[in-house]
Parts: sequence; structure tokens; C-alpha cells
Amino acid sequence: MSDAGSTDGRQSRWLEHKLERRGQILDAALAVIEDSPHGAEIHVSQIAARAGLSRPVIYRHFADRADLDQAVQTHILDSLRGRLTPQVVLSGSVDEIILRIVSTYVDWAAEHPNLHRVAAQDFAGVATTSPLQTAVQQIAAELSGLISLAADVLVVELDDDDRAALDPLALGLVSLAISAVQLWLARPERQPTAEVLSRLLTDTIWYAIDGHTRARGVTLDPHLPLEDLIEASWTAAR
Repeated sequence: MSDAGSTDGRQSRWLEHKLERRGQILDAALAVIEDSPHGAEIHVSQIAARAGLSRPVIYRHFADRADLDQAVQTHILDSLRGRLTPQVVLSGSVDEIILRIVSTYVDWAAEHPNLHRVAAQDFAGVATTSPLQTAVQQIAAELSGLISLAADVLVVELDDDDRAALDPLALGLVSLAISAVQLWLARPERQPTAEVLSRLLTDTIWYAIDGHTRARGVTLDPHLPLEDLIEASWTAAR
């Protein structure tokens, strides 16, 4: 084996080791956050102890505390997106699609309130390059794509201005849900229930979509199975 080949192999193993160690640290950080009292400050020493590492080892993998905090936020949001993305599909009625996405988010937040707090703690004044803003924009883009696809299959005519407005509309709907859940989680008693909150958010999102479709001369039944809704839309368009 050549020296170059040996060097490449060592570099590959070292990179793999670094990624594994970084993941170990981030998993430990999430565990500490989950187990801590609401609002408690999280110290690097706690994360190091949970990961079975020394504090200096943590900073071999992160430039500083801000870098670690951003990585933790990203790790949390990746976990949430892993739950959400499979739900963003055209399956079921319009109401079922919206409720499925919303309830998945609300249920995750209810199960992991501390993780949600850390992920969304700077939501009100979030920087454009923050992990949260990136995740919100990605989820909004997926939702925008879903709305655009639904408009096409349901024969809802959208002009260039309509399509250009889909991203801001989707971003507004995602931001609305985050703000509502953030306030809900902060209440001493979590009322209404997660089920009721999911229903309220679903209805609110539907009212926005319904208003826009009606303004374009299209009336949709949100409880009709999508295949029947498509057939009805195509029949009406003939």
C-alpha cells in the first residue's frame, strides 16, 4: 500500500471518529436538556459528564460555547424534521393532511418541551443564519411545494404573483404554529390539550388556504378524500 493510501485511510478513520464523538456530545447535550428543570442553565461540564468526556475534549470539537449551542439547536431541529418530513405528503383529505403535519409537531413539542424551548428560544428575533431560521425556511419550502402541487392537481389556477407569494405564505403559517406552540408550552398548566390545540391550528391554516382558493373561484371540501376532490375539481374545470 502506498504512503498516500495509508494517509487517506488514517484521515478517513479520524474523520469518522470525530463525527462519532461529535454526535456523542450532541446526544449527551440533548439528554441533559431533557432531564433539567424548565429554564435551568445548561453547563458544558454537565454535557461532558453525561458524554463521559472531559470538558477540554468538548472544545476540541466545537470552537466555543456559541458554536456548541448552535450545533445543539441544529441537532434538535434535525430530530424534529425527521418526524415532520414523512408527514408532508398528499395522502388523505386536505383536513387530514394539515392535521397530520400539525399534530406531529404539537405532539413532539409536548413530548420534548425543553428541546423545543432551546430550539425556539431566539425565535422572536432570529438571525437569518441561525439553525432555527434555516429549519423554518426548509419546512416552509416543503409546505410551499406541497401547496403548489396541490394547486396543480386540484386545477386551482395560480398566476406568477400567486406562485411567488407561496413561500411567504407558507413561512407565515409555519411561524404562526411555532409562536402558538411556544406560548402554549410556557403556560403553567398546558391548556388546551395538545389534541385541541392541533385542531385549532389546523382550522386556522385551513381558513387561510380556503380564503385564497375561494378568492380564485374554487371551493374545496376539506373532508373529501383527495382522489375524490381531484376528480370533482377536474370535472368542474371541463
